Amino acid sequence: MTEKTQDKSALVLFSGGQDSATCLAWALERFDHVETLGFYYGQRHDVEMQARLDVRAAMAQQSAAWKARLGEDHTVDIAGYGALAESALTADRAIEMQENGLPSTFVPGRNLVFLTIASALAYRRGHGTMVGGMCETDYSGYPDCRQDTLSALQNAISLGLDETIEIVTPLMFLDKGETWALAYELGGDALVELIRSRTHTCYTGDRSRLHDWGYGCGACPACELREKGWQAWREKGAA
Repeated sequence: MTEKTQDKSALVLFSGGQDSATCLAWALERFDHVETLGFYYGQRHDVEMQARLDVRAAMAQQSAAWKARLGEDHTVDIAGYGALAESALTADRAIEMQENGLPSTFVPGRNLVFLTIASALAYRRGHGTMVGGMCETDYSGYPDCRQDTLSALQNAISLGLDETIEIVTPLMFLDKGETWALAYELGGDALVELIRSRTHTCYTGDRSRLHDWGYGCGACPACELREKGWQAWREKGAA
């Protein structure tokens, strides 16, 4: 899972949140052709599926080069999986820590399922690279976000397809402040503002309040991480 590749095209797992938007910008800077893939997995708040289209369209306007490189968008409905892997993101449950030490927002195997499905599309479309926003630095403790998990999955996918498909995770060892900094490095104030005001990360689906760091309830773990990262980045002298 290196951060550099010689492949000329990539498939970005794109939810319309801060991390996937930053990864899309990262990919558009590095690949000649980039396609996106989104999943409807029975998430409680359809605002995520709406936001991803808005963010994607706005990013195409960031630069002529990005617009030229941005290819087709794909979506897949796996709501049946979401029902089987019930969590606070797919059912009316409280967001809390569970006895096993994982938050109730953990959707069992979500990244394993997403990347396995994505690999079928990547194989068919000729992409040798899949890009995801998984991170094991500032995250909610999900075991399927860790590098060891994704390295093993990359090996399994490549063996199963008899073709190497690389999983690239540009944010794996960045905290949320460094993720904001990367967005600024990639697209300056314009990209930071796009991510701040258009992306959606909040677990509760709240789009009623625009904070300094973006829309959200301000209380769920996703909002807390995003706010903490924003403050850390600003304190380091962001423009």
